[in-house]
Amino acid sequence: MTDKSSCCLQRAAATPKLNSDYHFEYTECDVLGSRWRVAVPNKADTCTGLPDPVKGTQCTFSCSEGEFLDMQSQQCQKCAAGTYSLGTSVAFDEWDSLPTSFVTHGVTTNGGDGHTDCSKLVHTVPLSTWTPKDDYIASNTDECTAVLSYAVSLKQPGTVSFEYFYPDNSIYFEFFVQNDQCQSTDSESRWMKTSENNWSKYRVDLNNGNNVLYWRTTGYTLQGSVVKPVLLRNIAISGVAYTSECFHCKPGTHSAKPGSARCAPCPADTYSTKGATVCHQCELDKYAEAGSGSCKPRPACTNSDYFYTHTPCDSEGKTRLMYKWIEPKICNETIEGAVSLPASGEKQTCPPCNPGFFVTNSSTCEPCTHGFYSNGTACAECPVGTEPVMGFEYKWWNTMPSNMKSSIYRREFTWEVAGEYVYTTPGDQDTDYMMLVLTVSGYRLPQSMAKDSERSELSRITFVFETTCTADCKFYFLAVSENNRFCHMYGSAPRNSPYAYLIQSNSTVTFTWTFKRTDEFNMERKYSGDVAKIYSIHITNVIGGVASQCRRCALSSANSACVPCPPGHYMVSGTGVCRRCSVNTFIRADQPVGEAACVQCGPNTRTNKAYSACLSDCTLDVQTRGGAPLHYDFSPLSNVTSFHSSPRFTTKGLRYFHHFNVGLCGKEGRVPATCVDNVTESGREVKGYVCQSTVVPSEIRSQSVVSSQPFLIGDSLVGVTTDTALSGISSPKWLFPSESSLPDVVFYYKSSETTQACKRGRSATIRLRCNPTVTAKDHITLPSNCSEGTCDGCSFHFLWESQHACPLCTKNHYREIVSACIQGIQKTTYVWQQPLQCYGGESLPAQKVSACVTLDFWLKFGVSTGTIAAVLLISISCYFWKKTRKLQYKYSKLMMSSGGKECELPTADSCAIMEGEDAEDDLMDLTKKPFFTKIKSFSRERTSDGFDSVPLKSSSLLHQRDEEDSDDA
Repeated sequence: MTDKSSCCLQRAAATPKLNSDYHFEYTECDVLGSRWRVAVPNKADTCTGLPDPVKGTQCTFSCSEGEFLDMQSQQCQKCAAGTYSLGTSVAFDEWDSLPTSFVTHGVTTNGGDGHTDCSKLVHTVPLSTWTPKDDYIASNTDECTAVLSYAVSLKQPGTVSFEYFYPDNSIYFEFFVQNDQCQSTDSESRWMKTSENNWSKYRVDLNNGNNVLYWRTTGYTLQGSVVKPVLLRNIAISGVAYTSECFHCKPGTHSAKPGSARCAPCPADTYSTKGATVCHQCELDKYAEAGSGSCKPRPACTNSDYFYTHTPCDSEGKTRLMYKWIEPKICNETIEGAVSLPASGEKQTCPPCNPGFFVTNSSTCEPCTHGFYSNGTACAECPVGTEPVMGFEYKWWNTMPSNMKSSIYRREFTWEVAGEYVYTTPGDQDTDYMMLVLTVSGYRLPQSMAKDSERSELSRITFVFETTCTADCKFYFLAVSENNRFCHMYGSAPRNSPYAYLIQSNSTVTFTWTFKRTDEFNMERKYSGDVAKIYSIHITNVIGGVASQCRRCALSSANSACVPCPPGHYMVSGTGVCRRCSVNTFIRADQPVGEAACVQCGPNTRTNKAYSACLSDCTLDVQTRGGAPLHYDFSPLSNVTSFHSSPRFTTKGLRYFHHFNVGLCGKEGRVPATCVDNVTESGREVKGYVCQSTVVPSEIRSQSVVSSQPFLIGDSLVGVTTDTALSGISSPKWLFPSESSLPDVVFYYKSSETTQACKRGRSATIRLRCNPTVTAKDHITLPSNCSEGTCDGCSFHFLWESQHACPLCTKNHYREIVSACIQGIQKTTYVWQQPLQCYGGESLPAQKVSACVTLDFWLKFGVSTGTIAAVLLISISCYFWKKTRKLQYKYSKLMMSSGGKECELPTADSCAIMEGEDAEDDLMDLTKKPFFTKIKSFSRERTSDGFDSVPLKSSSLLHQRDEEDSDDA
């Protein structure tokens, strides 16, 4: 920026002269915002022949970018090619000297006279002012305060913007603005933030009127340390009324078209002079950096003009050695005495992975997961009762670690990996700060050392390095945290020089290794062979680090870094030995050591797969006294259910509710009850079995409901039983009186969250009561005497009435009714026992219909059968009686034939019973007698000897009958 630009800002700017006698200016603006254009003589004694004043443009008038105001015509015109204009802005991008509109001075701040002018120190000490450095202006580096100021008058609100590089906290750097009333920028916003690697941009709004801009730095130095200056460039100010001339492009830039707002820099190997419209190509044996105003002869290439690096490992575990020219390449390898670039591609065996990493199938290195450690080959799990020692240990350099990066002001990758070390490559200039940055987020002592934290060091960083210098090189180590800053400087250092630094606070720390070859400013690379090498870096106790070993520890909680026992096992105190817990137990999260860590699950619950909690599968069997067992299935009630208390009102009449969410039971993977806070930005959310939040109706806010103050009532299930107390939690029957003989089933829950009022945590009981008439699944009520669900704020009680809370129906819950036999049909009907106290389970059997026989039929059948039986009995009796009579007759006949002699048998021809004599049984006299006569003869009296008197036929009588028969014939 030329001096003319400052004149435009301090007063009305001068136009290009129309003649040598006068020029035009504007008068001061009046209260109406008007002004006059007047001719001002160039010589004091010239007062005649001047043009008359004319009405000028409005005070707010301005031209666009790439234009200037022609005072003769008072019209905006485009800038010619090779020039530029910012319109209502001015820019300062050339710092070969300090523009006259800028003022810089220095004052002391370290003892002595409080306002000593530091700009007049001994010539051997750098001046304590801002110093132009071609492309930028640099601050002081001593313990003085250096101020750079600039005054500007704006006709309309504008802005000021600039770029700065602030790498060193050893300097306090602030920027502020004072206005017409000497009011400064707020103290909180005036301090600049450090910039680690790149230029930072800053922008501030300015009010119209007079503004004074201040850039101020105050340095302090530690023993043996060197302060890095603050650098400024590209200062731009907008809001000026107009500019009356265009500015020529500076050397190394150009503008090809009229009306340019800025000049473009020339690319590398081209140059331009002041006011150029094009950039000119350098000759083949010359070179130019980007934005150069001239070309320079190319020097002969030397070993310092290239560097080497390694490619990532391939699938065969090989890396290639690669040589590269330093970009941009400025040397000439064809002239006499020049060296050529060595051949690339030589294969070498990849170095091992760093400790805590393992080799993948593609020969790359990946970190071991938490709980594993490695020596750089394969990951192994830490044994039970040990913990991984977390940190970072870099001693092999095939690739740059992901949490490290290197850069200088203008380019990246200034440190290159070389297998056994990482080193600095030659830079663009010998004065470059070549930085390697490592950021660590935090630190934590191992659990085995946490109890003795006062005597244990939190963390330590150790690195081994080497510097090779032919000039006044400097090697800095910088550790910067939020509350602390440390810097140490080395010069030339031999190989394997160690350095250690203790980290005392747990905060993010940025470690920076910076190498500068010389403080001597020279565009040529005279000391590119000077190099810094770092062989190893080791940081201990890093949060998010990797482990190279495991240390014995004491398992104190489930959240401990100490490797726990497998699920369902506890650790024997101090031994690292794991033993299995008994059946149906879970491991306490707060005390996983000792047999006391195994906690028995409550009644009717089972442990989960992780042995961390007890669950209920929503089924239950209850044995009643003297009755059949009851089977319950609460699965229809297992989904998350919501309900709320009766409305409450604040002192200002705002209505709100206590909203409850309940997840009664379920197996692993169940959806928990969730309560959220959608009022605050935190969006807090709690999950468990039972939770509560306070909700406000939707008309208060745009959300459907406004939910706040969520908290857990029960995050673990204690047990399921019909008892009124379990594990110190009670559910009195008087809270929910019942006349039913069926017992209520109670779910007991507790929460691990403790408060000042609930030092043992909160608890909840949900009493399930059978009510077949309730069809809704969410019929939940609160105690009548504790309308908010709790009387003490810690113990909550709920009654859930539902048909799904009834036992499953079985055969014992219904009976059968058999109807009378009607028209040969009989029906069997099944009905429920009353009152009905079951739901689901077995259904009522369908009505049965069967065939049957009526009573009249059986009566007739019985009479008929009896009659037939009686006739048959009589017939049989008569038959046997007749047979008896025959035998008596034959016996009598035998007796008569024997003549009364005992023990003598009759002769064969007189009284013998011949074969077939039975056929003559009808010869008895009875055969010819009438039936009644025969009956009468049967009933005659027996003789005194007990035998019936039977008349026997004589031979004459038989003979006589034979004759009668023959006569008849």
